[in-house]
Amino acid sequence: MAQQVQKNTLYVGGLAEEVNESILHSAFIPFGDIKDVKTPLDQATQKHRSFGFVTFLEREDAAAAMDNMDGAELFGRVLTVNYALPEKIKGGEQGWAAQPIWADADTWFERQQQEEEMLRMQKENKAAMEAAEELHRKKMAQERDGEKEEEIKNDPMAMAEAEVLKQED
Repeated sequence: MAQQVQKNTLYVGGLAEEVNESILHSAFIPFGDIKDVKTPLDQATQKHRSFGFVTFLEREDAAAAMDNMDGAELFGRVLTVNYALPEKIKGGEQGWAAQPIWADADTWFERQQQEEEMLRMQKENKAAMEAAEELHRKKMAQERDGEKEEEIKNDPMAMAEAEVLKQED
């Protein structure tokens, strides 16, 4: 499943520890008007996690910045600049860390019940199909037996064979 890229937001990786949002803004402003600059913080250290996001007002400006800044050096570190993937936070706006461990329990139970219901329905369908196949086989066997009896009545040789077989029993 491919995620659609945001053409006006850039991912900037490989940031040095000294780089802050202001420096990142200054490095990218020559390419066009910037809407937003973010450097997500590590919760434990309260320092950025060596990457950031720069959102331009225009897609063309973002493309120019990516072309020029990918592989460029900033504070002694080589930058990696790509289009950013859409933000996907599990557990809602604040993420799983903001929710108790049992927050997903209700949906988990619902999924389990749905899976059990699907398995039950599949078993019922399979049993119904097997019963229908067995009924069809019996009907076909009866039709074949009926055809054989008709063939014997119309064929004098078959009638003679049938009488011989009855006498032997």
